[in-house]
Amino acid sequence: MSLLPNPSDPSGSSYGPTSGSPNLYPPGTEQFRPTNKADSSTLLRENNMDTPAHKELYEQGYAMRKKVVGEEYVAAALEKGSSDFLRPLQQYATEAAWGTIWTRPGLELKTRSFLNLGMLTALGKWTELGTHVRGAVRNGASEVEIRECLLQATAYCGMPAGMEAFRTADRVLGEMEAKGEFVREK
Repeated sequence: MSLLPNPSDPSGSSYGPTSGSPNLYPPGTEQFRPTNKADSSTLLRENNMDTPAHKELYEQGYAMRKKVVGEEYVAAALEKGSSDFLRPLQQYATEAAWGTIWTRPGLELKTRSFLNLGMLTALGKWTELGTHVRGAVRNGASEVEIRECLLQATAYCGMPAGMEAFRTADRVLGEMEAKGEFVREK
């Protein structure tokens, strides 16, 4: 199927507002059309992910995501990612990373958190690093273990990355302590 305009259409387009057609979207793009609905079954159906396998991975990923980073964070992330443009990315992250990778056997959740701390430091992804510092705590990591992961990453990623990683972790741990979710080690 081609998404190119139909050359036999005098308007130059077989779809869109200039063709007089009520359909403003090319054929085959139904899953990308705007909606204001945000429940999980609607999201899956609208993005052509409503097969039993997709539903199962999404639901497993959603549960794991809440377990690791907390229900408040997941709700905020899904709310921020609820625009028609961002929604498919949130669904993909929930299904692929959280439903496929985080649910695998072979590594404890705390170990997965440590891997993410190192990788996100290397990539310089500070917002996501903060999320995974929170996840590491929820997965049983101590402040000392988080610090040692970041020191290890600093040795290989460089001082600027390490400094920013430490600032991010310190901020998140402080926020968690202020909310009563964590007790800082003295």
